[in-house]
Amino acid sequence: MKKVTIFLLLFFAGLMVSGQVRIDQTTSQLASKYYSERDFGKAAPLYKELYTTSGITSYFRMYLYCLAELKQFEQAENEIKKEIRNTKNPPPELYIHYGYILKTQKKEKEADEQYREAIRKIPANKSAYINAANNFVQWREFELAEEVYLKGRKELPNEKFHSELSQVYIYLRNYSQLIEELLELLKEDEKNLPVVQSNLNSALYMDIENDVREEFKAVLLKRMQAEPGVTGFNRLLIWFFLQEKQFPAALRQSIALDRRTHQEDQQILSLAQMAINSRNYKDAVTAYDYILGKGKENPVWHSAFYYKIHAGYLDYLSHDHGNRTRAEELALQFEEGLEFMGFNGQSLSLIREYAHLLAFHLDNSGKAVELLEKGLGIPALKPVQTGELKTELADVYVYAGDPWEATLLYSQVIDANRNNALGDEAKLKKARLGYYLGNFSWARAQLDVLKASTSKLTANDAMELSLFISNNSDMDTTEVPLHYFARADYLFFRNQDGKAVSLLDSIAELFPYHSLVDDLLFRKARIAYRQGNYEEAAGLLERIPEEFPEDLLADDALFLLGEIWQFNLQEKERAAVAYRKILFDYPGSIYVSDARSRYRELNGESPDPEKPGETDRQMLFF
Repeated sequence: MKKVTIFLLLFFAGLMVSGQVRIDQTTSQLASKYYSERDFGKAAPLYKELYTTSGITSYFRMYLYCLAELKQFEQAENEIKKEIRNTKNPPPELYIHYGYILKTQKKEKEADEQYREAIRKIPANKSAYINAANNFVQWREFELAEEVYLKGRKELPNEKFHSELSQVYIYLRNYSQLIEELLELLKEDEKNLPVVQSNLNSALYMDIENDVREEFKAVLLKRMQAEPGVTGFNRLLIWFFLQEKQFPAALRQSIALDRRTHQEDQQILSLAQMAINSRNYKDAVTAYDYILGKGKENPVWHSAFYYKIHAGYLDYLSHDHGNRTRAEELALQFEEGLEFMGFNGQSLSLIREYAHLLAFHLDNSGKAVELLEKGLGIPALKPVQTGELKTELADVYVYAGDPWEATLLYSQVIDANRNNALGDEAKLKKARLGYYLGNFSWARAQLDVLKASTSKLTANDAMELSLFISNNSDMDTTEVPLHYFARADYLFFRNQDGKAVSLLDSIAELFPYHSLVDDLLFRKARIAYRQGNYEEAAGLLERIPEEFPEDLLADDALFLLGEIWQFNLQEKERAAVAYRKILFDYPGSIYVSDARSRYRELNGESPDPEKPGETDRQMLFF
């Protein structure tokens, strides 16, 4: 019976505590709502109630803030004095609050006396100093927070407060001291690197004039020379170079560090991947060459071997398109790669890329077909792997002018991949092939089904091609211009750029008032881009949003224009303008997410759609 009684008492006590917690949560939410709405008259009594029931000191501070905003200074002072009287050892924060209330009334001398009393009363332990400094920070008394930590450094010899002081120096914009504290924190323990990077990143974000960047780099290099044994400094410099998109410098530092530590292979591989993602393919090749130079016994040698070929292939597509000598050099590398790796599940990407190079850039579709068919003979391939090879094989047949074999292969991929992105991609390619051949109604029917694809890119491409066919077939019953245009697209797919341009020019001459005018500009821009004529491509693309702002291709043109300015012509400001225009003029575009991230990468910020032309470097994030 006694045990039952105790159990019931504990049970009901638990219910009471649980109920009180729920009440406090509701009251806290309501108080926060009034506070955010600056309705301090309603917020104040709620915060007082919360402090009374919970004893949580942050509620007391919020209560005092509300009283200060209401100009109820006497009430605020009385509340603080009451707390001091009723507390055996009043904590420093009460005197800090008192000082704030006095300072709000312009009683500077009295406020300073209370602040001094608070600092004097800080107990000799780390958490007490941090708590006192945080209370000063909350009242925006940053100089006093600095003083607290500097005193703590003297009173507690084993505590340096590097991280805490660095936060205060960010508030004070004292970047010289910030840098010193962060470097000392890193020297103390290299595991502090993430904290150092985070705090430094906050300072760099606010560094409009680049003063912090220059000072930081100079100080760090000086410390590296004076203290070469602190490898954390090297890692911090590598991180800094990456923030500045200086991949060659980051790579040089990583290689130099690896020669000392022999432990940076993964870091160098990561740098190479970053370089590929940023289209700095030559830098990626340099990184892979360094790894390969360490010998085949290196655990990451095989990865570097493949990815070097991959990076070289991407570099060719981006910068040497049409250069047959370069394509032949790449073919030799692919041959060497397949000879070394063999035909297996790990070499499938190599097989696909080599086949594409052979067919589309060396006009050797026969060898490409043989290569892909040999790849399909690899034992135990997964359905998706087989589908990827068959899709590439179908593309080769389209290039070679055998649409029927291509259609059969696309259909096989579709049947084997009914519910995944690869199947939808094959459907799109099959529909596009129908468009090339002039089967517009059939192609459009297939494309309309694909609008519901789980792949956003496939769905968008399907919608665009469907609308393109619809918009340009209804106005002319003969569909002659559309047939010409589809033929030009087919020639473009087969890398017959000269013939494609001639056909596009014929359309412009024969049908000058047709709705295809903006599409002609876009196709000619893509051809110029592929041939490396970036200025010409940019000029054509600029005309589309200017002359046809309401047409479907306006956002496509702006995004490609931004990429040309950013990656090919190195005109970052003009690239940012193009990306920004997408955000403001085409908010429903599929490119919005990428345009936003590119804009932030270029400007270190995002534009405010409510205030065109303005940015808030402190608070605004997209």
